[in-house]
Amino acid sequence: MNLPEKFDILIITLSDRAFRGEYEDLSGPAIRERLTTFFSGLEWKPEFRMQLIPDDRAILQDLVRDASKSMHLIFTTGGTGIGPRDITIEAVKPLLSKEIPGIMELIRVKYGAENPNALLSRGVAGISGKSLVFTLPGSSKAVNEYMNEILKVLEHTIRMQYGIDSHAKH
Repeated sequence: MNLPEKFDILIITLSDRAFRGEYEDLSGPAIRERLTTFFSGLEWKPEFRMQLIPDDRAILQDLVRDASKSMHLIFTTGGTGIGPRDITIEAVKPLLSKEIPGIMELIRVKYGAENPNALLSRGVAGISGKSLVFTLPGSSKAVNEYMNEILKVLEHTIRMQYGIDSHAKH
């Protein structure tokens, strides 16, 4: 199986307040910026679609379910905590056919050692349909911490998803 010529990427920001226009979404654009740099280093072509939605489980599930038919990567930001409006994990986890727990566990342990509040994030990663899915917290600081770790393994993860044995090169 070959890698796609371009990678279709959906970035979903969940935030009631940003959706209402009370403040600007900084987390979604931060993910896009980090991915743009990552892809330029590999000479792969990303194409981004940005979506800002309220903290609504049905809207999120519909978006992820539809996107997983055509998008290569889906990132969410927001809604991974334990508050009453934090519904991202409940919406996304049932849609994953394969969960990839290690990356999120590493992030929680690594950053939770410095900031115990990071241990409250319930982010998940996995595969839904043809998409790799990563659920990140809503703060731009946390997004950068998560992306630091995700980007270390993203190329290998993509190659594995497409059945390309990158171990054979080494």
